[in-house]
Amino acid sequence: MGPGSVWNGGAMSLDRQGERSLIDLLRERIEAQGAAAFLVFEDREGRVEELTYAAFGERVRACAGGLGACGVEPGTRVVVHLANSPEFLVSWFALMWLGAVMVPSNVANTASELRHMFDHTEARAAITEPRLAAAVREAAPAGTTMVIARGQATPPEIAFADLPALATAPPPAPRARGIDLAELLFTSGTTKKPKAVMLTHSNCLRAGLDTVHSLWLQEGERCLTALPLFHVNGQGMTVLAAMTVGGTAILIEEFSASRFWEQIRRHRATQTAIVAMQLRTLLAQPPAPTDREHALRRVFYAINVADGEKEEFERRYGVSLINGYGCSEAMTLLTVAPVAAPRRWPSVGLPAPGRRLKLIDDDGNEVAQGEVGEVIVHGEPGRSLMLGYERDPEATAAVMRGEWFHTGDSAYADEQGYLYFFDRKKDMIKRAGENVSASEVEAVIADHPAVAEAAVVGVPDPIRDEAVAAVVVLKPGGTLTAAEVTEHCRAQLSRFKVPTVVRFEDGLPKTSIGKVRKDVLRKRLS
Repeated sequence: MGPGSVWNGGAMSLDRQGERSLIDLLRERIEAQGAAAFLVFEDREGRVEELTYAAFGERVRACAGGLGACGVEPGTRVVVHLANSPEFLVSWFALMWLGAVMVPSNVANTASELRHMFDHTEARAAITEPRLAAAVREAAPAGTTMVIARGQATPPEIAFADLPALATAPPPAPRARGIDLAELLFTSGTTKKPKAVMLTHSNCLRAGLDTVHSLWLQEGERCLTALPLFHVNGQGMTVLAAMTVGGTAILIEEFSASRFWEQIRRHRATQTAIVAMQLRTLLAQPPAPTDREHALRRVFYAINVADGEKEEFERRYGVSLINGYGCSEAMTLLTVAPVAAPRRWPSVGLPAPGRRLKLIDDDGNEVAQGEVGEVIVHGEPGRSLMLGYERDPEATAAVMRGEWFHTGDSAYADEQGYLYFFDRKKDMIKRAGENVSASEVEAVIADHPAVAEAAVVGVPDPIRDEAVAAVVVLKPGGTLTAAEVTEHCRAQLSRFKVPTVVRFEDGLPKTSIGKVRKDVLRKRLS
């Protein structure tokens, strides 16, 4: 790439979707093919439920009427703390019908993490289920409207199934526009607390189109995921992609390596997306003569596994992995390996349709071919990029500079413009498909009265990509065990953030200006 050049994914721009909303997309699909299957759901017990576009739309409309009767109105923020389920999707679309905003929550979140979500978004309503409700009850402010789905509710909590009966009138006609907020999605970064990414209807519409165009999905596609809907991958690459082409979204409540490939086959899935932990645990299953008997045409995968693992998976299951790279702030795909051209593994591909990317050095200058630089993405806030971070103008200004979003991720490009991922955001640990902020874990450990300081890094893990490792320095006279550090973290952090490696040292290696040398710690712990 020469000076001043812009690396892009073609001349066609998808930055603007007019003023259509996701409710407009749903209504278009109902009018065109209301009797077609939209959602197939398999729960953890193997029970299967199917909804047509028309039936799903009726549930959304009825739920919107009930939520409106409970005081949910345009702009209301509602925490949705649910596992993969029809109720998750009905809740999201019902909130969008009302012009309200979903705040999806990782089901592993503790009460402390949920409290941050309620406080930061000022949400005063929540939708959850019995087995997850205790943490929500503990975290929610007094007076929060609590809706219990997938089970019994205890008054004054409201049963999700009873919402339609609460409506005294039909819900108002949807008035959401493309630029209106659809969700506030919390994402771990380099700060002590997760930030809320502001995603609009246009962002979500584009996510579906990105997947359709990048993976060449067709009308009637059957997109299956066992990835959680509280992340953009499950939303964009399955639900929104399927709705965009009038296909079927196949939703698995919980990933099981021993059942997943049989579910792929039985539900006649034509497209799916997996992460490294799923790939490795699938390879660990006993080979079966039916491994290559399936209808999959596209298997999307983000970032890399070892060459041998990729080759073994493709050979055993008779599929070709399509690599890619994206982020929540851009609502999924930034690059993707081409479907009908060389994929140049381990490249994460070329810019997705309409994306414009640059690789720059610390001074903002574009780097030469083959040199490592930070990935920055051109776009329009609220259309092809997030609107910003909710109530955090400083964090927004740090990454949104003019029309360019600075990812903090490093990569290099070859002579044909293929991108090769080099390193993730500083202080970010990737564990079984989840992003863990080292700074957040460090802050929790440092809060213990016996701890003087702590540093957290990622170290290699053969199954889950990386393990969370903590190096702890105690105060003079302080006593603490590794088990006590783990228990202290478990009380405040999701289980995937809790360190599995804990080491005590007399001090941390630091630079001349006092910065912790995490590169040194990684070598010691790896």
